[in-house]
Amino acid sequence: MIVARCRAELAEGLASLGAAGRRVGLVPTMGFLHEGHLSLVDLAKEHASAAAVSIFVNPTQFGPTEDLASYPRDADRDLALLEKRGADLVFMPPVSEVYVDGDPRITVDPGPLGGRLCGAKRPGHFRGVLTVVAKLFGLFQPDVAVFGRKDFQQIALIERMVRELDFRVRIVGGPIMREQDGLAMSSRNTYLSAQERKAAPAIQEGLAAAAARFDFGERRAWALIEEVQREMKEQSLLRLEYAEVVDRKTLEPVESVPTGAVLAVAAFCGKTRLIDNVTLE
Repeated sequence: MIVARCRAELAEGLASLGAAGRRVGLVPTMGFLHEGHLSLVDLAKEHASAAAVSIFVNPTQFGPTEDLASYPRDADRDLALLEKRGADLVFMPPVSEVYVDGDPRITVDPGPLGGRLCGAKRPGHFRGVLTVVAKLFGLFQPDVAVFGRKDFQQIALIERMVRELDFRVRIVGGPIMREQDGLAMSSRNTYLSAQERKAAPAIQEGLAAAAARFDFGERRAWALIEEVQREMKEQSLLRLEYAEVVDRKTLEPVESVPTGAVLAVAAFCGKTRLIDNVTLE
């Protein structure tokens, strides 16, 4: 496994893969890896002949009061997991290697869709996400890029960026990976106390209840949202930030729910912000 810590080492590693005729599948991450990330490595290897992983905690997608400084990190553990999983190349740069000139003056504007859902609560977040993803696409020139569908709005915006800015990369979405009790896997789950960890699966339970009502013919968005609220009200440690049923591509809310719409949720469990979603089909 090639480990690159600067642009020059990355270019050398990519050149060696290219010389061997390997197609590159990129998995962008912020590290502190879990099975959800590792499943994306598997998916990259299915769609390309080499899996390349970036580990970079991107400062431009964190707000001034968010958890940039405390975001969990364990580089040695991450490398061991990736080597065991069969990753071919890992890029672990410092901030100065990604933002060579300091804070970027030219950024990728997500437009109105970046102000919906999570973007309404985290101003500037998706500008930072799209900017760093565009930079990674420029550095790696991947054939395929793989993202998890837990971050539903993120992947929708990246797909639109690729289409509208004509990036020559195919986007592949990986399924949401869950713990045995249903909680969506996330690096931030480590923030949860024992009591909060017991309460958190109610988010998924609410989504599952709403999906079951959809299966039985319910098409009113407010009724499906009510199911999520009902489950979460049973847990005093959970505070719903939003629950919306939206069109998968436009992210606009729907009232009469078509097949393929997404029910997306964000909630605080204690002080930890968690997101999850379900596609209604």
